[in-house]
Amino acid sequence: MKHHPVDFVAWERSENIEGNDYNPNSVAPPEMALLVTSIEEDGYTMPVVGSPEKDIIRIVDGFHRRKAERKSRKISQSTQGRLPVTYIRESRRELSERMASTIRHNRARGTHDISLMSEIVRELISIGKSGTWISKHIGMDMDEILRLKQLTGLAALFADREFSVRDMEKR
Repeated sequence: MKHHPVDFVAWERSENIEGNDYNPNSVAPPEMALLVTSIEEDGYTMPVVGSPEKDIIRIVDGFHRRKAERKSRKISQSTQGRLPVTYIRESRRELSERMASTIRHNRARGTHDISLMSEIVRELISIGKSGTWISKHIGMDMDEILRLKQLTGLAALFADREFSVRDMEKR
């Protein structure tokens, strides 16, 4: 399977890896915090995609995974200041090919279906997870959790008490 870049993952020093100057993707602070939590809790499950240049590895995909390592001491310590990197195919290392690859990686991620997210919140609450737990592990704020609870018809969860965001943080 050597024709697939993921066949070989190298642990490269973070300081030798740099972003590119054409990536239009940005991550909002809540999602960035969730990415940090995800890597701290689950480890790196996807390598950074890079293209080797003279003295550095240029990121094609994974800029925010690198940013998470730079931001979190816990992640950096667990990886000894390194990042998992897989290299884009040699035939795809021209700037135009890297740009196209970056956009494909970004656009292929998809979106979350609200009704399915509502069901996930309903299930987590039904098995006893608190709003605070959901917020931390799923990356939702309390207002978003409340809206999703309302979409699933969880009136029973609110029947025996007056509701406030503060109350939900305790649950």
